[in-house]
Formats: sequence, C-alpha cells, structure tokens
Amino acid sequence: MSWTMPAETSAQKRVWMAFPHDGYTLGETETEAHAARSTWANVAHAVAEFAPVVMVVDPEDTQVAAQYLDERVEIRTAELNDAWMRDIGPTFVTNDAGELAAVDWVFNGWGAQGWAAWDKDEKIGAAVAEWAGAPRIASNLVNEGGAIHVDGEGTVLATESVQLDPGRNPGTTKEEVEAEFARTLGATKVHWLPRGLARDSQEFGTRGHVDIVATISSPGTVLIHSQQNPEHPDYAICQELISTFHGASDAKGREFTLVEVPAPGILRDAEGFVDYSYINHLVINGGVVACTFDDPNDEAALAVLANAYPGRKVVGVDARELYARGGGIHCITQQEPVALVRKP
Repeated sequence: MSWTMPAETSAQKRVWMAFPHDGYTLGETETEAHAARSTWANVAHAVAEFAPVVMVVDPEDTQVAAQYLDERVEIRTAELNDAWMRDIGPTFVTNDAGELAAVDWVFNGWGAQGWAAWDKDEKIGAAVAEWAGAPRIASNLVNEGGAIHVDGEGTVLATESVQLDPGRNPGTTKEEVEAEFARTLGATKVHWLPRGLARDSQEFGTRGHVDIVATISSPGTVLIHSQQNPEHPDYAICQELISTFHGASDAKGREFTLVEVPAPGILRDAEGFVDYSYINHLVINGGVVACTFDDPNDEAALAVLANAYPGRKVVGVDARELYARGGGIHCITQQEPVALVRKP
C-alpha cells in the first residue's frame, strides 16, 4: 500500500499539541512556568479559530491545564517528558483510497541529547495514532516531524545534520533515508540542506531542523529564512542554504521558486544570537498561525505569508517564550489531515 504525507495546505481534521509538563520547557520558577503555559495556550486558541485542537496533558497537570485552556481545546491525558508535539507525535499520511495512517518514528531526544528525557515522549506517537483511529506505520528511522517538510507531491525537504546525525542514525546513508521516506511519506525527491541555523546547532538545539529554515508554501515555491545582517552567524548559513535551491527542482521537475523571508531585526537575547524565524508557522484550514517577536519586521513578514497563502487569514502569536525554550509554533503543533475513509 502506498502512503503519502499531504501538504500542510491540505484540509485538516484537527491539530495535536502537548502541554508543558517538566524540565527546561516549564522552567525553574512559577513565573517561567506561567509564561510557558500561557504561550502554549495562546497558540492553541489561535489554532482553534480554524480547526479543533487536542492537547495531550500529563495526568499531574489536568487541573492546571484547565486554568489556561478554553472549552474549544479537548484534553487527552498521557505521561509526558516535554511538549514538542511536532517531534514526539506521529506524522500522518494518507493513501489513494483516502485512508489515514500514522508514521511512528523513533524518537530519542533529538539525537540522545544529554539534557533530554524521552522515556515517556517516545510513546506519544503510538498513543496519538490510536486516539486518531489511524493504523500505526512503525519506522526504525530516528526522525522528528520538525525535520521534514513536504509538498504532498513527492518532494521532501530534510537536513543532513539531522537524519544523518550519528546520534540519531549512525552509519545510515542518504539513500537509506530516502528509501524510508519513499516507504512512509511517498517521497520521490529529497532536497537535502546541509544544516540548520547556528543556535539550533548548539547544545540545546535540534541539530538543524528544517522547519525553522525552509518550507514549501505551494508546489514549486519555497519560503526560506533570510538573515540579512552580516553580524549574525546565520547570515553566511542562509546564503549557503539558499544556494542549494539554485537550479534545483522538485519531484515533478519544477525548478524551485524561492521567496526569501527576512529574519526579525532582533539579533540577540540573553543567551546569544537568536534563531528567530517566521518560517516556523502552521498552515491550517483557512489560516496561518505565525510567530511574531515584537519586532519591526513582524508586519512585513506577516504580509509575505499572506501573499504566499492567498485566501488564508494570517494570525500572529508572540513566540519569544517558545524560542527561549528551543522552538516555535510549528514545533509544538502537529496537523492531522482529513481522511476520506475512516476505520469503524
């Protein structure tokens, strides 16, 4: 049976999220915990304007979650380590008959990072698949949802620093990754980027997720992060990433059209150079939920997104608290596409 991951612009049944429970995501003080919970809730409520939201909550947090989430958000309970549903949840796929399935990648804390725990999160993919009524497609590939972007027509964007990471898939070749993407996602063409952004490559990053640097807004068109200040280490990285698309084509043979999305003007926070990016947005039924940063470039970036996704309402949510914890709006959400056929 042939499975394909639909484009994010396809019709969606609902969006899955996970509520901050422990560790660095929740923080060390009540102030930090409140900031995390409030931001996750703000994203959930923005998404709920366009589609149902299901929030997976650790059993210990059901009462506190209810204080932050309104009645539009359905709560399911499961033990959690962290709250990055894009990575710990399954990747949903469909077949030609319109049936839904869920790819359950191996999750090992973004390459067995020393600061990460994943004994509970590694089970979330299977749990969400069961709740969604989607047959589970097991994969032996260590991978995360934030490490891929697709166009629904066979094209996959990926980064060498993630799928080929020795901490994830030691000794695995590009050809082996591409074969697994073909089996699970319907990939016929993988466009490999060499790496991700500078901060995302540091100790507390993912080692280079693609969903912070590039996405396919429509077949043949790529939105790509563009750091325009030479003082920032991502300036040179962005030029390198952009160059990989020059003359390259997608699965259907279309040469990529690039739309550079300027980075926010903010260069640093208390920890150093930021990886703030407008690329890390969620496309949802009739809308786009996008990261903002109280930055002079916010308005222009939202306008770029509105142009890239015509007919959709673009809603900005302040994502600075997300990025302080290592990700953005796309990282904490996972869309479930509409299936034409549902199992009884």
